[in-house]
Formats: sequence, C-alpha cells, structure tokens
Amino acid sequence: MRETFGPEYDRTRERTQSRRGAEAELAERQERREQLEIRPLGTVARNRYLDDWRMVQAQFVDNPAAAVVAAEGIIESAMAERGYPVEDFEQQAADVSVDHPDVVENYRQGRRLADSDGGGAPTESLQQAMRRYRMLFDALVDPDRDDDAAARSASWRRRQRVAR
Repeated sequence: MRETFGPEYDRTRERTQSRRGAEAELAERQERREQLEIRPLGTVARNRYLDDWRMVQAQFVDNPAAAVVAAEGIIESAMAERGYPVEDFEQQAADVSVDHPDVVENYRQGRRLADSDGGGAPTESLQQAMRRYRMLFDALVDPDRDDDAAARSASWRRRQRVAR
C-alpha cells in the first residue's frame, strides 16, 4: 500500500492513527476506483483544457481570485469528463488519490489556500493555490500519467488476487 499510494499512505495513516485503518481506507478507495470508468482525454479535449488553462493563467494578473475559481472549474470539468465523480470535494480527492497519489495533497492544499480568509485570500496564497492546482491539472491531462495510473491499478489488482 505504501508503494502504491506514496505520501497519501502516510497522510491517511496519520489521520486514522493506525496502519490497519489506513490500509482498509485505501483499499476501499481502490475498490471504489475500480468501479469507476475512468477514461483518458482525447486530443481535442486535452488541447481545449490546455488552452483554457493558459487563459486562466493570463487572467490571474488582473483578477487572481476569479482565476483560481476558474482553475478549479477547469479541474472539475476535466475530472468529470474523465469519469471521476465531482459532487463532493473530499470524495473527489479520495477518488483521484488512487490514480494520482503524488499530487492529490497539492490539490487539497490548493483548495485550502483558495478558501483561506473567508474567500479574501491574499494574492500570494492564490498564487500558491494556482501552482498546486496546476500539479493535478497536469496529471489529469498528461497521457503518460494515464499509463502510470493504469499500471498502479493493475499492480494492485494482481496483489489482491494473490492475497485471496
């Protein structure tokens, strides 16, 4: 589990305060993820998201708060188009942690930074939020990352079959 989930394993273990609890939660996430039909973005959609992201980055200069909100919208749209449920942020983060455990904490931190100070976050916090959002955005639109996620999922399924 630690190998599969990396820093997300440590975060979950710290939160649950036990190895057994962390591994049970992460196994539940993996099983939930296996039920989802996650698909890669096509070339046209990928290019559209990349163009949208460039526009949001340009918007940041004039209106940082609006740019961060738009960036989050782009991420949610890309996640939904790929097949991830996006109704609840914590569930969304848990679902994406299976495929992208190396960047999901950045997504959570970006959300906290964007939401800090009751929506009146300072520009520096918004800038950090954009950087952290960008890490997940890149993972969602990069076709090579899809191959990595598929390999992790296949490895997990093999280990589950052996364990049974």
